Amino acid sequence: MLRPVLLTTLRGYDRRQATADVVAGVIVGVVALPLSIAFAIASGLPPEHGLYTAVIAGFLISALGGSHVQIGGPTGAFIVIVYGIVQQYGVAGLTVATMMAGVMLVIMGITRMGAAIKFIPYPVTTGFTSGIAIVIFSSQVRDLLGLRMAEVPVEFVEKWRAYAAAIPTANLSAVALAATALFILIAWPHVSRRIPAPLIAIVVPTLIASSLHLDVETIGTRFGEIRAGFPAPAFPDVTMPMLRGLLAPAFTIALLAAVESLLSAVVADGMVGTRHKSNAELVAQGAANFVSPMFGGMPATGAIARTATNIRSGGRTPVAGMVHALTILVVTLFLGRLAALIPLSALAAVLVMVAYHMSEWRSVRAELGAPPGDLAVLLCTLLLTVLVDLTVAIIAGIVLAAFLFMRRMAAVSEVHTLEREMHDPADTAADAAFAGTGKGIVLYAINGPFFFGAAEKFKEAFGTIDNPPKVVVLRMRNVPVIDSTGIHAFRSLVRRFTADGTLVLTAELEAQPLAALNRAKVFEEVGEETLYGTVEEALAAAREHVEALAILEK
Repeated sequence: MLRPVLLTTLRGYDRRQATADVVAGVIVGVVALPLSIAFAIASGLPPEHGLYTAVIAGFLISALGGSHVQIGGPTGAFIVIVYGIVQQYGVAGLTVATMMAGVMLVIMGITRMGAAIKFIPYPVTTGFTSGIAIVIFSSQVRDLLGLRMAEVPVEFVEKWRAYAAAIPTANLSAVALAATALFILIAWPHVSRRIPAPLIAIVVPTLIASSLHLDVETIGTRFGEIRAGFPAPAFPDVTMPMLRGLLAPAFTIALLAAVESLLSAVVADGMVGTRHKSNAELVAQGAANFVSPMFGGMPATGAIARTATNIRSGGRTPVAGMVHALTILVVTLFLGRLAALIPLSALAAVLVMVAYHMSEWRSVRAELGAPPGDLAVLLCTLLLTVLVDLTVAIIAGIVLAAFLFMRRMAAVSEVHTLEREMHDPADTAADAAFAGTGKGIVLYAINGPFFFGAAEKFKEAFGTIDNPPKVVVLRMRNVPVIDSTGIHAFRSLVRRFTADGTLVLTAELEAQPLAALNRAKVFEEVGEETLYGTVEEALAAAREHVEALAILEK
């Protein structure tokens, strides 16, 4: 269903839960504030764009979504793709691409694709998530060390060469503030979990830098003061060449938003014992990503860390997410000027910690013991994310995983004769059923999915027959599915044997293969009398056919 969870959770809503949701929303809003600014800056955007996204998209995702506790907003997963779009197409191009992604997400939700999104292979998601973490870290080195660089190259290798050349220009004050922020991020959770560590990691270095008048770059010195207010909604000029160029990035944004939001919702369900509506969540994500860019927002999705913070703080309904958005709105309108004092090195430290948690290095280490094919998919996706492009990485990873799946399915599909089974003296039942099959009758068992990946193996198995038997019986009880290529191979086999004077009988077809072969009118061509419910019936008919031929030959 596409009905928002908010409508159902408000039934029986009491003051106690309202208080808990408001407190949780304020806490999450405080956590989201520095992260929203940091994600915007890392994406090549002014800091207020992250705040606009957290307010507009965060409110809509909670109000229209399918999760009880999901918190939406800008996340680190989008930094790589957003930065690339901004560099190539500008902010207007990002607006168009995000709105296109919003439309795609709504279509995904309406067409009930929420369940299908969850089946993206684990090595692919781990690979591009770890790759994004590496890219985020590499993008923060300049601010982390206070390097004096006019421009930072976009390419990964060139970027690190430029960093190495600029190391002598490092600002020791910036390094000290970054180290202080990292120490707080690591140590503060052991002191208190009620007050979020990112907030302390931003406030303390800001106070130190301001009181000591340290010569470090801040949000204000690079971007100016954060404007107190919201821009009027605007729609950029769109051209067909722009739409064609942004189609692939928009698809990547939509896919990332879908995957990350649904994964976050699944994690949240496990923490609070609820069950989210995946399709309603996709529609909400789509609406948020369509509306937010009109106000200067960037792509948004469900944020796992902020969602977990919401749950730990007592939030249990979408009201908490809506309060989180309103909290950021109040700060943006009345305290935005104070954000200009934040040192960029402290923000870089927060993003480095975000990258560390995103890296999933434990999962990558565990995958080193996985089958070689899965490891190859993970490494390929990771390297393409880092060295080429996130869009290319996701497409290549999914394609490689699909080929790996087809290869494995083809490997479990087989065709073999049952001669040993037919002549096993210890198996009296089988001996009775298969008696006489050696006289011009061959029984084959087809096992596994009969699809295009296994069709060639099917052809090879029957291509080795030199002297055609009088009857071929195909037992297909272990064939769960058959596709059009399998149907074509089946029809070609029957035609070939029929041309050689061999009768082909089919036994024990499962529901899907039977329906597919009937739709393809295969048995209208070969005769419905060649289809049997059990192999015993097919073998009895085969013996009768052989005996009839023997009489005719006499």
